[in-house]
Amino acid sequence: MTLWLTRIVPDTRSQDARRDLADAVGTHRRVMSLFPSDAGPDPRARFGVLFRGEDTPRGPHILVQSTHEPDTGRLPDGYGTALTRRLDALMDAIRPGLTVHYRCVASPVRKPGATTRALYGLKAVVPLTGAAADEWWLRQADRSGLKPLTHRPAQPLDAAGGERRPRGSAPQRVRHARTQFDGTAAIIDTDQLKTALLNGIGRGKAYGCGLLSIAPARQPQ
Repeated sequence: MTLWLTRIVPDTRSQDARRDLADAVGTHRRVMSLFPSDAGPDPRARFGVLFRGEDTPRGPHILVQSTHEPDTGRLPDGYGTALTRRLDALMDAIRPGLTVHYRCVASPVRKPGATTRALYGLKAVVPLTGAAADEWWLRQADRSGLKPLTHRPAQPLDAAGGERRPRGSAPQRVRHARTQFDGTAAIIDTDQLKTALLNGIGRGKAYGCGLLSIAPARQPQ
């Protein structure tokens, strides 16, 4: 299966781009507009679409990964620039023992038991921060075939939010806490890693969470 990675550099002079960057639901709609519309009830899953926003020295970027090549010509005029490339070389390079840099923006949460929720008035899912978020990530990395070697402390980001408007239903608010995880790791299970790369990690995948990115680390000469 071929993976595609698309980097969209929105032009912040574009009203459409500014609106999408401020709304995870809007970004989701924009990203999905680049794929065929006749894809059944869950086009995001069918086309393996994951995305995340990144702040860079050149301004905000949107990274989109998919198993179907997106049609970036569907972006509105003046929206920005987009470049798509295949990830075949990266996927072919995956092997046990390879050291990689990783980045994942995910929504780490825990689900308290019913008794605990009632006793303390907790929500159904509780966002994790600090050391608890780091512990969550280390568990996810292990399930994803990675053995972390170095790990930066979890970096909290602005929550992904917006308003969904399901057909025939009242508007629904969407909000997912986001945390960025960076570091290096050794690959210990190639099948688990490829599954994590394809499927993403955690909750909120439709709204900019869960995309795991890796790149081979340069070995010392």
